[in-house]
Amino acid sequence: MIEPRLASGVLISAIKRIVELEGDFATILKKGDAVSGALLLIGQVRGANPKLYERYASLDGQTAWQMIDLKESSVDAVQEYWQKRCARDPDLWVFELDVASGARLDGLLTMFV
Repeated sequence: MIEPRLASGVLISAIKRIVELEGDFATILKKGDAVSGALLLIGQVRGANPKLYERYASLDGQTAWQMIDLKESSVDAVQEYWQKRCARDPDLWVFELDVASGARLDGLLTMFV
C-alpha cells in the first residue's frame, strides 16, 4: 500500500514560513519537482559552519534527515556539492536555513521528517 505524503513544494513552503516566523532566514536556492523532488538542506547557525542534510526514506517507509559528511564544510565546498547533485538530479530541491542556534536547527529537522 502506498502511504500518502506531503508534496515537496508544500513541505518546503511550510519550513520556510516557520523559519521566517521565528525571525530566521530561509531561501530556496533551486526549485525541484513540486510533488516528489528530493530535498537537500543547507543549515547554518548565524551564517557560519554550513552543514548539508538530505531527506531520505528508510525501508520502513519513514523519512529522516541525514547529515552529509563533506571533507570540508566551507561555503565553496557546500556549493560545489549541491551544484553537482543538481546536475545529476534536476528534480532536486535545494534550500538554505540560517538560524539563531543549533538547537533551533535540530528542532526544525525533527519537526519536518
